[in-house]
Amino acid sequence: MFSKYDIIVVGAGHAGCEAAFAAAQMGSKVLLVTMNMNTIAQMSCNPAMGGIAKGQIVREIDALGGMSGIISDKSMIQFRMLNKSKGPAMWSPRTQNDRMRFAEEWRLALEQNPNIDFWQEMATGIIVENHKAVGITTSLGLEIKARSVVLTNGTFLNGLIHIGEKQFGGGRTGERAATGITEQLVSLGFESGRMKTGTPPRVDARSLNFDKMEEQPGDENPGKFSYTDTQPLAQQRSCHITYTNNNVHEILQTGFDKSPMFNGRIQGIGPRYCPSIEDKINRFAERDRHQIFVEPEGWNTIEIYVNGFSTSLPEDIQQKALREISGFEKAKMFRPGYAIEYDYFPPTQLNLTLETKGVENLYFAGQINGTTGYEEAGCQGLMAGINAHNKINNIDPFILKRSEAYIGVLIDDLINKGTDEPYRMFTSRAEFRILLRQDNADIRLTQKGHSIGLASDERLEQVFDKQNALKSLLKDLADKRVEPSVSNNILDEMNTATLKQRVPVINLLKRPELGISQLKKLNPELNLFLSEYAEEILNQAEISIKYDNYIQKERELAEKMEALEDKKIRSNFNYDEITALSAEGKQKLKFIRPQTIGQASRISGVSPSDISILMVYLAR
Repeated sequence: MFSKYDIIVVGAGHAGCEAAFAAAQMGSKVLLVTMNMNTIAQMSCNPAMGGIAKGQIVREIDALGGMSGIISDKSMIQFRMLNKSKGPAMWSPRTQNDRMRFAEEWRLALEQNPNIDFWQEMATGIIVENHKAVGITTSLGLEIKARSVVLTNGTFLNGLIHIGEKQFGGGRTGERAATGITEQLVSLGFESGRMKTGTPPRVDARSLNFDKMEEQPGDENPGKFSYTDTQPLAQQRSCHITYTNNNVHEILQTGFDKSPMFNGRIQGIGPRYCPSIEDKINRFAERDRHQIFVEPEGWNTIEIYVNGFSTSLPEDIQQKALREISGFEKAKMFRPGYAIEYDYFPPTQLNLTLETKGVENLYFAGQINGTTGYEEAGCQGLMAGINAHNKINNIDPFILKRSEAYIGVLIDDLINKGTDEPYRMFTSRAEFRILLRQDNADIRLTQKGHSIGLASDERLEQVFDKQNALKSLLKDLADKRVEPSVSNNILDEMNTATLKQRVPVINLLKRPELGISQLKKLNPELNLFLSEYAEEILNQAEISIKYDNYIQKERELAEKMEALEDKKIRSNFNYDEITALSAEGKQKLKFIRPQTIGQASRISGVSPSDISILMVYLAR
């Protein structure tokens, strides 16, 4: 019935879609297995992509040749660049998306790839021969063979949904849980754990009074994620903001005795940075209100996502509390919020390629590794798909360093530090975030994506054009001079120091209070010259000039760190020979099996003195 596939991807969420697309685009024959073809790329939680640090990840996926940025652009209904009041290392793009169009665009993209086949059924196990994954078994008793398997099961592994005192199996509301895989992996020696996440109620927009809320429009000049020719929005849909109050909190508290969060029925650990509303009012009892973001689910639907009101309380209490929120007095609920518990596998059981240490040619990506968020899942799927393809074709692993990408930071954190709570990316996790900006992801990564056969020739050519234009602009800004007689009156009006002599334009741009837009006002000739360059190039030049010292310092630090990455440790190294190593350090080194001194230095429990001892020993 089935021919043998190169790669089977189990699960068609954000991780699975990126894994299947990447591997197929690189030439592998892929089978994408999902329990429901109608929920491919479903946005299970909020209808949005990007955000702080997450937006950088979407840009990186796009730069490498992945699809999340393109799909987000094609389905967005609003675009905002977050953190614009801070430095450019913190700027983070975010789109509000049409939930139905997002899933449709992903499915169309996958279906248009001739290397991808689909099968709708539950995968119940992995076929393992000689410690290698060679296929899957299904609920119908089928055996489908492949050279490699990628598991991207999301919240479906033994998923258990909680609403008040009710609980029932499910991987998502209205969909059944996946069984069999966890039990088999545990029998093979894998360690598993439980995590939980939650989602808020959805309500009818026709029942809300938006006049009582604060409007949150998109950016005046909306951007986009992808570096390709996707189109920015000509019109946008607004979101709205409202707040809880003491009445809301008191009603919610009446249900705490029935809350699975507080009565012990939920054993899994939830996301620290996206707590439920009951958790918020319990932990932050001193606050008399919490922000609620009222987010439309698409262009034409009346469904509203109540962001900030994630809950697993009984549905009647959810409804009663919602109606005490300003603008929600007559709110009609489509479906209640719920919490979901699911199995995950601590990611210290993986190599940096996301291949498992216990079973060769078996890869994990997404929430199965303890992460939370579409973007974190998508980038893991991309990397797992790339590495699964490379492995079966005897091509070197594709691993991104911490100094090269947020994706590198995320995977390095997971493998070396592990996680016992849902892992979410933040800019603060990256020590080189001035280098890892959202605006330069293509310059950082597209050549790498092209070298592995994922990013197209056209993409690479666009990057070269961008680099050449930036180089030309920086040279011209250094060569062109500004005359005091022409510019001083305007500089004075801008509350910045006037000139005593002719200076290069680049010197003015180094002033914190002056940007490209201010330079255009100095004289018509300068305005005409700057207008010849695309906005993207102008912004890159301004960042390069203003933050030059910081960028150079980070590059120097990154180079020092990379020197440690060049010091390899062979895979069969015997740490027991080094008696001076601490007991904990030795234990962690033997478990993680780092490939370099740099990786060893980032393992939780391995001390600086352990690293020094290890370096001395290796030098001998």
